[in-house]
Amino acid sequence: MAVSTARSSKSKSTPAYRCTECGWTTVKWVGRCGECQAWGSVTEANQVVAKTTAATSVAQPAPPITEVDATDASHRSSGVGEFDRVLGGGLVPGAVILLAGEPGVGKSTLLLDVAAKTAATGLKVLYITGEESAAQVKRRAERINALHPQLHVTAETDLALALGQIDAVEPQLLIVDSVQTLSSSEVDGGAGGITQVKEVAASIINVAKKRAIATLLVGHVTKDGNIAGPRLLEHLVDVVCQFEGDRHSRLRLLRAVKNRYGSTDEVGCFDLNEDGIVGLADPSSLFVTRTNQPVSGTCITVTIEGRRPLVAEVQALLAKSPNSQPRRTTSGLDASRAAMLLAVLQARARVDLSSVDCYLATVGGVRLTEPATDLTAALAITGSALNYALPRDLVAFGEVGLAGEVRPVPDIQRRISEAHRLGFRQAIVPKTDLARHKIPEGFAIKEAASVVEALAAAFPNYSRSNTDRLD
Repeated sequence: MAVSTARSSKSKSTPAYRCTECGWTTVKWVGRCGECQAWGSVTEANQVVAKTTAATSVAQPAPPITEVDATDASHRSSGVGEFDRVLGGGLVPGAVILLAGEPGVGKSTLLLDVAAKTAATGLKVLYITGEESAAQVKRRAERINALHPQLHVTAETDLALALGQIDAVEPQLLIVDSVQTLSSSEVDGGAGGITQVKEVAASIINVAKKRAIATLLVGHVTKDGNIAGPRLLEHLVDVVCQFEGDRHSRLRLLRAVKNRYGSTDEVGCFDLNEDGIVGLADPSSLFVTRTNQPVSGTCITVTIEGRRPLVAEVQALLAKSPNSQPRRTTSGLDASRAAMLLAVLQARARVDLSSVDCYLATVGGVRLTEPATDLTAALAITGSALNYALPRDLVAFGEVGLAGEVRPVPDIQRRISEAHRLGFRQAIVPKTDLARHKIPEGFAIKEAASVVEALAAAFPNYSRSNTDRLD
């Protein structure tokens, strides 16, 4: 009787409920999933047996961290500089990287380029595709010049056969495109289901860790932009990267939202064209319009993406409105922040915008969300209202508050250095302690504590009393 009681304390059968959307489990039914917040997705699952695991002896006790050999965890270049930048220096043997992005953004093209460049360094690469045939992958490799004898390609959708290919090829880099297309006959459900994705990911990660194979997994995304499948997938892998970009633009950005081997502050820039994908060490040329004659309503800024300074252009166009309620349209800028700037300019700087349509846009499809672009947008709007073109060698950055003040922004030194490197020679910045910063020789700085001071410094024909509305 005592033995039976002891067993029941270590093994207890409890009913379980599982979310059909993300796989979250709970011991009692709820109307809303506690993980993905979906309504009506929690259903009763099979009985689960909760067990406890007893301790067992170990062959070697855990050593002090100072005695752990970390040479096997060093970064190794993939041959693609922008990709290495985001990963923190390159690929780490045994690391599992999940790359997610919308359909058609260029995930497969990027990974095929990484595969070819890595193979060119002498490493053996295995590319497993479940969405295309091997012939289709070769045709794409020919188009982007990604052919190499060390790059092996196979089309498999069965997990057992994919693991067999890994045993036969013994690669140093494994690419699986995608994790949602593989399935195991040992597990119920179709490919892409929660149970299948868990089994596929766990099996591949187990092989990668045991054999020190750097692994890249492609993941699909939902209509909300989240990675499809269970949330557990993001916890199992070492690095989670998002590949994003407007399909109408050539620019692609790679960001790391999780990285066990480096920082998540870096951003990789790529140019996707008909000949393939190319890393952009200096992408600023995509975001700035170079014209022979200055044009009113334009202003240049230096924004920070992660830890990387990027020069971008903001354009504004004002036109007399035939409607009682003028239009406010933005592209690449936050609409709410643009509306706030228009209110500040009208109330604090006396720039009459009450009867004009306002159109604000960025160049090259870049999206600027940093508050430091406030001052740039304000100068572009005022330049269009006054029909005055700013100097081509001028940049401006600063956050504008509702009181009309211009607030300091981080990384002023980095912004100024990048502007000077690209040929700009003057800047309008928030009032700050310039003695702490190293100003390049020949670079003129104009400080502004308020938006009125910034407008006065930028436009000789500006005054709070003569800014009548646009004719």
